[in-house]
Amino acid sequence: MVGYRKLGRTSSQRKAMLRGLVTSLIYHGRIKTTEMRAKEVRGIAEGLIAMAIKEKDNYEKVTVKAKVARKDKDGKRIKEVKDGKRVTVYDEVEKEIKKDLPSRLHARRQMLKVLYDVTEVPKKPAGRKRNTKQVDLVAKLFDEIAPKYVSRNGGFTRIIKIGPRKGDAAMEAIIELV
Repeated sequence: MVGYRKLGRTSSQRKAMLRGLVTSLIYHGRIKTTEMRAKEVRGIAEGLIAMAIKEKDNYEKVTVKAKVARKDKDGKRIKEVKDGKRVTVYDEVEKEIKKDLPSRLHARRQMLKVLYDVTEVPKKPAGRKRNTKQVDLVAKLFDEIAPKYVSRNGGFTRIIKIGPRKGDAAMEAIIELV
């Protein structure tokens, strides 16, 4: 007997679909899908959340020096003329960053194997290209989701059945983070 549902797809299609559903679940917090897909997504999502809980405090803070471009009041880089060329002026700044310990780094890479990259695009057309940004879902798992579920021993998701779909009568469900 097989240990998972095939969902009527080839293995590569099934993996891609489940990765997309898990990514959407973590990004949005809840998704609407068929009951069987929701049951498959639950196992993957709960594994990621459990991994994030286990490794959430496994880092050290390190102070590093970084060069940052000096900017004017409009946010544009300040340039100086040196040897006949316009050169950007840089300031040296000390920043405190989180440096992952080896086990947390491994967990981060395991999560990145499952989660797709998410790009957030603003709804209004003005400044759409400039204000587009990448969302770090792994950081969201470590910083927002894991602290909420520290006291729970599993059961991080909830599946609510909402009845048959109109087109093909497939049982639909909402899967959400508790």
